[in-house]
Amino acid sequence: MEIQQLTKNNIMNIKTSLFIILLAFFVLPFQSCVNRTVSNQNVANENSLLWRISGNGLENPSYLFGTHHLIPISFLDGINGLNEAFERTEQVVGEVDMSDMMQMQMQMMQHAMMPEGVTYESLLSADDIALLDSKLTSLIGVGLAELGMMRPAMLSHLITITLYQQYFPETALVSIDEHFQQKALARSRPVRALETTESQIYMLLLSSSIERQAEGLMCMVRHPEMLTEHIHLLNEKYEAFDINGLYAFFIESNQTSPCPSTDEEINALTRNRPLRCIDQLSSIINEKSSFIAVGALHLPGEYGLIEGLRRAGFTVEAVN
Repeated sequence: MEIQQLTKNNIMNIKTSLFIILLAFFVLPFQSCVNRTVSNQNVANENSLLWRISGNGLENPSYLFGTHHLIPISFLDGINGLNEAFERTEQVVGEVDMSDMMQMQMQMMQHAMMPEGVTYESLLSADDIALLDSKLTSLIGVGLAELGMMRPAMLSHLITITLYQQYFPETALVSIDEHFQQKALARSRPVRALETTESQIYMLLLSSSIERQAEGLMCMVRHPEMLTEHIHLLNEKYEAFDINGLYAFFIESNQTSPCPSTDEEINALTRNRPLRCIDQLSSIINEKSSFIAVGALHLPGEYGLIEGLRRAGFTVEAVN
């Protein structure tokens, strides 16, 4: 009975962690940024998590804020001008609408499962299965017997989030993104979404082949020191408001990583997604002044939101 209860509690904790993972694009360590220099030299001289958007016919400014989906809400207290910026706006814009958390979790768990007829025995060697099972058991407390029905991409994210929670026990159960959306709803302000839950689930769990996912999972398991380094450096640079350092780190890490992303994977995450958002954001901020809270790595770089909004004619300035 005690063993059954332990397993049940572990699975409940896993489900909670997996839901956080869905919204934790910022901390995914093996989805590296595009290998380019920043196109506007002014960006390299600016570092902030909070940016003011004005000009181009806007009656009132909007604000762009780069989030870390696992940082505690208390981190926001140290950001000058953040509350003032939020209160000056009329609506909140996020990556996804987080108002129905239960439905989002159900959708995620539905797509987190292995395709029919696919097992880890069909994907991995016996030695790799033993190594993966040992890693999961030591880290999470349950192995492939309990988790083998999940896609390799989901297990990769689960390992990442579990390690993050070990290194930083204050990991948020309510993300900064959800925090701002809740504040908006409490003030009867609209909440807008740039993407659907389905599109984010596709990107994180379904966009690459199951074989490619298994390859990435085993590379992560074989190189735990790399994952540890990435987690700590990401946190350090975010807490220093250093979005350009984050960008540079991702560029460099992909060049030296034993688990590099392909050009197709890189472009899907760091070029195609932000470019799709620019037209949406231009229309949204022309309708109402907006507080835009999205993952910090969507902001910097040639194809990031800061440069994209500037190319669209807006003035985007760091709030320090």
